Parts: sequence; C-alpha cells; structure tokens
Amino acid sequence: MNKNFRLEIFKKASLCRNFEERVIENVNNKKITTPVYVSAGQEFIAATLSSICKKKKIKPLIFGQHRCHSTYLAFGGNIIKLIDELLGRESGCTKGKGGSASIHSKDINMFGHDGLMGSNGPIGVGACFATKKPTIIFLGDAAAEEDYVLGALGWASHKKLPILFIVEDNDLSILTKKSVRRNWNMKDVARSFKLEGHDIKDDPKEIEKHSNLFFKKPMLLNINTNRIYWHAGSGIDNKKTFDRFRNEKTKLGNQAIKIDEQYKINIKKLWKLQLEKQ
Repeated sequence: MNKNFRLEIFKKASLCRNFEERVIENVNNKKITTPVYVSAGQEFIAATLSSICKKKKIKPLIFGQHRCHSTYLAFGGNIIKLIDELLGRESGCTKGKGGSASIHSKDINMFGHDGLMGSNGPIGVGACFATKKPTIIFLGDAAAEEDYVLGALGWASHKKLPILFIVEDNDLSILTKKSVRRNWNMKDVARSFKLEGHDIKDDPKEIEKHSNLFFKKPMLLNINTNRIYWHAGSGIDNKKTFDRFRNEKTKLGNQAIKIDEQYKINIKKLWKLQLEKQ
C-alpha cells in the first residue's frame, strides 16, 4: 500500500474521528440529548473500505447498524445532514427520526437500521439477491451471533452473491466479552457455509490484502478492532485501549498531523454554525 493511498484513507479517518470528538463534546454539554453510538476507534474500517471501493469505481449498497457515523461519512454522506440528525432536526439525513443508530442516505446507497440487532444482515442479503449489486453489510460481533444472520450467510453463499460481510469485532456486547458468550470465531462459521472467511486486524494493509476478491464472491471479514468510548454515550472504556487512528497518524508523520489539524478546525466550525441555528 503506497503512502498516497494510506494518506487518502487517513483523510477519511480524520474526518470521522474529529466528527466523533465533537459529538462527544456536545453530548457532554447537553446539546445532543438522544443516545449516541460513536465509531471512534473503529473509523479505519469504513475509511479503508470506502477508499478501496472508490479506487475500484464501485458504489455499493451499504447496510450499517449502530456505530455507523464513520460508515456514513467515509462513503460520502453529507456531514451537515448528520449533525442535524443528531440534533433531532427535520433537515437531518433521516428527517431527525432515525438518530445515531439508524443513519440513512439514498445519495450514498446507505439504508437505515431498524433497531433489531443483526436484522440488516438478512435485509442486506435480500437486497443484494434482488439487485445483484455489490453490497456491504456491517455487523458487530454480537449481532453476528443472531440466528437470522447465520441463515443469511448460508443464502449468500448458496447464491454466490457479490456481498461483503464486515464484522466490526471489538470483543464486547455492551460490556460482555466474546469469551463469555461463545467459543467459536466468525471466520470459521463463514467457512462452514463455504464463504471466503478471514480473521484480521483493523489495519488498512490487511483489509486491502483481501480486496482483490471483493464482490467477486461472497466474503466475510472479521476485523478485530477497538472502541474508544462506551457502547452508548461519552464515557471512556479504558484509557489504555489501542488506538489505530493515533497509531497511523504517528506512522504517517507531518502530512497526517497537518491533515488532522485542518479537519479539527473545519469540523469544529461546522458544528458551531449548526448549533447557532437552533
């Protein structure tokens, strides 16, 4: 992966991280009063996938779940509409009715989640089967355990759909670790259904390594990642949690630092302008 492509991914991740930091700020100062599920810590997954899709000139159908702000932003969603959505305004991307967990946008082919954990799995598979369009379904490691998700994997495999299942595996269902909930891995489940299945780190280079098969055959990537903030809300899980964003910024050096500083300034201004409209 060359440095220019890594910087392109970093730009999207910086947009997402700085947006989420302003969300946390506005939850804490009571400007946002509805529940939020922030993607800070996991933003490189959406940033990498969207950059790969752009490179391949593919505009996939996108089925997100909660913790989907980065998915929306990385794939080109309108940032002003997302701010307004979190402020409960009719000008929001889901008319102020979807909130943090149900982001929807026809402009980027992103379909809002209905709130039933993992239901975007079979719904996304159905949409892919009906349209034969490249499709990405984002699941959490707990949502992937739902029985209807497993049935959807089997159908996607049998029909050889151009679909990519992304399990954003932060090892937690609210606060319950995977080791308490199960003794199996989603990679093995995928392979048992004759899907291409891999268990990888939240690392742009590892994601790109598998991209030559994206949408050519059904695939599941279980991506081991970390959330920086609570399952819902603005608290911090663990100050020592590995932070991919900080790690990549250090690796990429001065160019990345300048990019991040500019996003920090610009996004802070956008939030200020939108808040002043209240």
